[in-house]
Amino acid sequence: MLKINRRAWAAGSAALALAATLMPSVAPAQDAKKTLRFVQAGNLTILDPIFTTAYVTRDHGYMIYDTLFSSDENNVAKPQMVDKYEVSADRKLWTFTLRDGLEWHDGKPVTGEDCVASIKRWGAKDSMGQKLMGVVTDLSAPDAKTIKMVLKEPYGLVLQSLGKSSSNVPFMMPKAVASTDPNAQITDSIGSGPFIFKKDEWRAGERAVYVRNPKYKPRNEPASGLAGGKAAKVDRVEWLTLPDTSTQVNALINGEVDLVEIVPPDLLPLLAKDKNIKVMVVNTAGRQYAMRFNVMFKPFDNPKVRQAVLYALSQKPFLEANVGNPAYYKECKSLFPCGSPLESTKGWDDKISGNIAKAKALLAEAGYDGTPVVFLHQTDTSGHNNLATVAKAELEKTGLKIDLQPMDWQTLVTRRAKKDAPDKGGWGAFFTSWGATDVLNPVSAAFLNASCDKATFGWPCDAELEKLRDAYAKETDPAKQKQIAEAVQLRVLEYPTHVPLGQFTTPTAIRTNIDGLLQTPSLALWNVEKK
Repeated sequence: MLKINRRAWAAGSAALALAATLMPSVAPAQDAKKTLRFVQAGNLTILDPIFTTAYVTRDHGYMIYDTLFSSDENNVAKPQMVDKYEVSADRKLWTFTLRDGLEWHDGKPVTGEDCVASIKRWGAKDSMGQKLMGVVTDLSAPDAKTIKMVLKEPYGLVLQSLGKSSSNVPFMMPKAVASTDPNAQITDSIGSGPFIFKKDEWRAGERAVYVRNPKYKPRNEPASGLAGGKAAKVDRVEWLTLPDTSTQVNALINGEVDLVEIVPPDLLPLLAKDKNIKVMVVNTAGRQYAMRFNVMFKPFDNPKVRQAVLYALSQKPFLEANVGNPAYYKECKSLFPCGSPLESTKGWDDKISGNIAKAKALLAEAGYDGTPVVFLHQTDTSGHNNLATVAKAELEKTGLKIDLQPMDWQTLVTRRAKKDAPDKGGWGAFFTSWGATDVLNPVSAAFLNASCDKATFGWPCDAELEKLRDAYAKETDPAKQKQIAEAVQLRVLEYPTHVPLGQFTTPTAIRTNIDGLLQTPSLALWNVEKK
């Protein structure tokens, strides 16, 4: 049943916020079919998709940048900016040739040197990129259209890495931009993709604007997942930030917006009554909730305390509180997504089981001294607002002390990058979700990167995990890959990096005059037309 405050979506401040967002950019009636208005699930405040893993920034990246390879609807890496490639007999020399007609938004041609610089910056930051660059002995551009990659040994994930579909995506940027320190944000948003970012119209917290790139030359193949032809079929795209979900739904019903990326399941009955609106799941692979530990500080510097959390939590309370409708979620005691080739519950059957007694015993063994855990609690992201609150209630039963600190998602994104002690502006744990395609294997899953300072937020440091991830990357036999993945699962029980909290999908609502929205793991607005 809908809550009363959600039925009051037309009143007061929500209506004023909607009007303030829409009024500055109202298009003339004759241009209505050329402008796509869509409500993003997040607030675009960071423009650098290599600096952050935030999905709103990733989706911004897909609007304006392109990639050497892209994953099709079957998650197979296909050439995108690359025309052809060759691999030597010993599989240690890879040669990529760029296709004709690639041009940056400022009119300059895309070159091999641009791509080399882009790969190096991405490879310094991304989980898969780090592993790939770890076996690269030479990366160069012999001429303007060629990229040469020399490996010290055969590597099984070259194309999968360059065609990585989600954060961090190896987007190509001009050399001058890609030369930016990967730990500093870029200041230029010039890409070569199907849309051009109108930075002069960007208002963080309100809207971002993109216009069709008239010089972009799509591939000839039909669009498939994130691969194939990226044909921009609208002249202008306006991303609107409307934090209140009921306001979003109201705007969609009234025809003020064309698409709402994520609709809470409890608001779907409102949309079902409107024949001008249809609901679909764009990311059919779904997402996986996760609790991320910061292993640098007490109490989560002690693996036994982290193990206690693995026993104490259970997935269903998180799924019920944040998704609600069982049609859109499922419990999954596998480190890798259920339904994927590496799905396995080996070692995990008695974990994430709500075993408070076992958790208390582990805390006693660990000598837990009452140090509070700082939870970063996001309050403005649909489907995630109740993750930290559920964890707090469950973990306090074990005797853990929780310091719940509410904030918006973009503040959390900034805060989680800090290595300060929790009582000095740092943190102990945060909660998020990953697309299932992000966590398909031990190399792509960023939270399994245990390379210490090079690891993502939380900074786990474990030589055994890294040894297993290296082994997986070099293996090509699927059966042996699965054995390695199960060994990773077992190692995570000894050295926990995070807790998987269940899988879910999210309904997207669009008006029926919108056609061509692709089913992809990352939102794609090329191929979309307004009739």
